Amino acid sequence: MKLLLLGVAFISILPAYSQQTPVAKANYKLAARFSPKRQDKMVFSTTVTPHWLKKDNRFWYEYETTEGKNWYIVNAAIPEKKFLFDNVKLATELTKIIKDPFDAQHLPIDSLQVSKDEKSIRFEVRSSVDTSATKKGKKVFYFRYSIDSNTLTVLNDFTKPKHKPSWASISPDGKTILFSKHFNLYYMDRANYEKALKKEEDSTIVETALTTDGVEFNAYGGSMENENNVEKEKNKNKRKPVRVYWSPDSKHFAYVRTDSRNVKDFWVINSIADPRPTLETYKYQMPGEKEAPQDALCLFDMTTHTQQKVNVAAFKDQDVTLWSAPIIKEEREEEERPNRWLGNNSRFYMARQSRDLKKVDVLLVDVAKASVTTLIEERSNTYIDFQRLGLVNDGKELVFWSERDGWGHFYLYDEKGTLKNQITSGPFHCNDIEGIDDASRTIYFTANGKEKNEDPYYRHMYRVNLDGSGFKLLNDGNFEHAVNLNDNNAFFIDNYSRVNTIPASALYSVAGKKVLDLETADLRSLFGAGYKFPEIFTVKADDGITDLYGVMYKPYDFDSTRKYPIVEYVYPGPQTEAVNKAFARVADRTDRLAQIGFIVVTVGNRGGNPGRSKWYHNYGYGNLRDYGLADKKTAAEQLANRHSYIDIDKVGIHGHSGGGFMSTAAMLVYPDFFKVAVSSSGNHDNSIYNRWWSEKHHGLKEIIGDKGDTSFVYSIEKNADLAKQLKGHLMITTGDIDNNVNPANSIRVMNALIKANKRFDVMLLPGQRHAYGNMQEWFFWGLADYYSRWLLGDFSQPVDIEEMNRDMPLTGK
Repeated sequence: MKLLLLGVAFISILPAYSQQTPVAKANYKLAARFSPKRQDKMVFSTTVTPHWLKKDNRFWYEYETTEGKNWYIVNAAIPEKKFLFDNVKLATELTKIIKDPFDAQHLPIDSLQVSKDEKSIRFEVRSSVDTSATKKGKKVFYFRYSIDSNTLTVLNDFTKPKHKPSWASISPDGKTILFSKHFNLYYMDRANYEKALKKEEDSTIVETALTTDGVEFNAYGGSMENENNVEKEKNKNKRKPVRVYWSPDSKHFAYVRTDSRNVKDFWVINSIADPRPTLETYKYQMPGEKEAPQDALCLFDMTTHTQQKVNVAAFKDQDVTLWSAPIIKEEREEEERPNRWLGNNSRFYMARQSRDLKKVDVLLVDVAKASVTTLIEERSNTYIDFQRLGLVNDGKELVFWSERDGWGHFYLYDEKGTLKNQITSGPFHCNDIEGIDDASRTIYFTANGKEKNEDPYYRHMYRVNLDGSGFKLLNDGNFEHAVNLNDNNAFFIDNYSRVNTIPASALYSVAGKKVLDLETADLRSLFGAGYKFPEIFTVKADDGITDLYGVMYKPYDFDSTRKYPIVEYVYPGPQTEAVNKAFARVADRTDRLAQIGFIVVTVGNRGGNPGRSKWYHNYGYGNLRDYGLADKKTAAEQLANRHSYIDIDKVGIHGHSGGGFMSTAAMLVYPDFFKVAVSSSGNHDNSIYNRWWSEKHHGLKEIIGDKGDTSFVYSIEKNADLAKQLKGHLMITTGDIDNNVNPANSIRVMNALIKANKRFDVMLLPGQRHAYGNMQEWFFWGLADYYSRWLLGDFSQPVDIEEMNRDMPLTGK
């Protein structure tokens, strides 16, 4: 009897979770079916990426299905789509020549390029034969294939051009190559560049300094991301990249030189570096700090090899933006594609923005005079978003994008900056200029929210005359559309889908007529593995008025008679919302997590996606911690009211970066509603996150003193402030060398939780940056484990992650 009492007493002191009965065992096997590696064998091409040719309205593309990869060439004008070559015949010819066996489904074609005369293609195939007895690598064969005659030629004496090194900025005429070295600008001519391509350290290379005043943190280019202090010392004498903006005639270029010497240092330590841990020091301005980077506009004359400083000063701590000319799609294949400025040989366009982001000026720079003229002034009480100007007839007229009437629209100005007319108007959002036809005075652009009875985020292609007349939808269909317009504004590719449809692609004319259906994605293997589309839903925001749009992901073995915990995957914005609109592969944090045994939802919130009204986008301005939480809570409640299979007493929430910040905030602001969170790489303390995101979306107060001096005041609420309110289960994760959201963000909220005597969990990912790199799969199973335990009550996970072990071949290597 005493023993029995002792046994009862022993049971009563076990942790509460050991007495719980799982709702259902976590379905790890189903989630394991959809690992990224397994999906690589089930999901192939989902979009058509056209490679437009220069001489006519033709393009080629490659597309892969479960039957293998094919290459096509399309003549839009006829229209005609045909194989670029016969895979079966080509495999036979390659086998004969190379002596390795090939078949039509597994053609190892690489580096395919169309010749300048566009009558043939060149490609390479790697063989199984060693290059030589002493050198590593396999012999590569080079071929030319005639498109018209269908003949294959071996290029025995061909020498493959070396890839353009990352440090080379090549002028439009190809004669001058710029780079950064020892914090200064250097250049070399073409002949010396060819030497450098053969041997970087060739001592006969002649390179000439353009500047001599560059110093560390006030340099001319040379910035290398993710470089630790050891690597920085090792690479100090190497050539490095510099982003310059060339004039079309190659005689001038512009460069924004940023002086960051006064910006304070930040650090991360890579504890697993070999043989010793390494320190990485980088400049990082935090919100409200007075030590700001200072931008200067430099204009270089390559005829005289001199530079001038162009005075663009207007606002304290302003940001200067140079605009590139639109990419010429016909040059996409060219490695040496230059970065041209927006403008012509005598002038270019740029913008400056005040530190509080409430003032934007569009400027015209006169190259000969090295002077600026203010063309457009934009002002707002909240931050201003802006886009690159569109130029009509070489700048005789300007197309400017603005949210000045509460929606993103285009406005037409004359060359002196006088407003002529508003081009588009109404309660919808214009996005990007895809093309401008000078002759017909037509603009082609994408927009969303214009079509009735659609998710307002679905993008479409439109055309409109510059006077606002002739507005026309060019690709109808209740889908998210991604377009690619050719350079002469005649045809475009439309890749379209929803999260619950199979992706398809078609060719359209700019008259809005479908010319040719191109491809439909092959998802047979994905469906064969048990995949099911997610469901789209609409709910009201916490105000009961604003529509919010979301996606619900269910287990593929869903049982409507069961009760499922609900998990929200969140990202607060304001630059985006983590809600897919087009079809995407099975994602770890949504579809795949649902297979463990949850209903996973993503839904927007006021203050999120910028693709709606400026009111919607700016809703969280001044309240960056809490603004989206009420909408996330009420969305889950509305879904539970609709669906009996949702258990509203078991609500989880998780997110990455801004979503990590938001998920922890949700646990602290609504501690009786959100029960479990996994918060990865969250900017929990926005006073130590980067100035650009935090000052922009939360707000910065500019104070001008009696003497005209300007200062800035920044204050924001932090997750650590509410640490004492935690009730549920929280796991905080971070990479230890995250130089985007520094680990200090996570450590500070951990510190506050410890001081509040709270239990919580921590996952530190060694040697990982912001996105977790090669530990992403391991992180997924940690995420799955946490929700399995605390939402399903399933604590059966062994120490080995068997799902990962099962996919690792034991080869002995």
